Amino acid sequence: MKLIMAYIQPFMVDRVSDTLREMDVHGVTVIECRGFGRQTHGEKPHYLDEGVDMDFAPKAKVAIVCHDVGAGSIVRAIKEAAHSGRHGDGKIFVSDIREAVDIRTGKGGEDIL
Repeated sequence: MKLIMAYIQPFMVDRVSDTLREMDVHGVTVIECRGFGRQTHGEKPHYLDEGVDMDFAPKAKVAIVCHDVGAGSIVRAIKEAAHSGRHGDGKIFVSDIREAVDIRTGKGGEDIL
């Protein structure tokens, strides 16, 4: 199993979630968050594309746990749907999941996906 975590622009959430729904991807979690990367300038952080000084830029975290075989297509879909070509488009991280448990049924492993 894989955990896919994508940090994307908040205005891209609908586009990404629509794409994932069209692919019949289930178990998608979206969390509003804030962060900063290399898009800083000078002493105080400055978000280049927004022209606004701020400590953190708004982001959305998209988390999906999926079967190994589907991870590549999900990553490609997120990358294409979230791409604007501007600074701050985001990042996608893929990790291995060693264990998963369904709280209601107590079942475990890939069967719960």
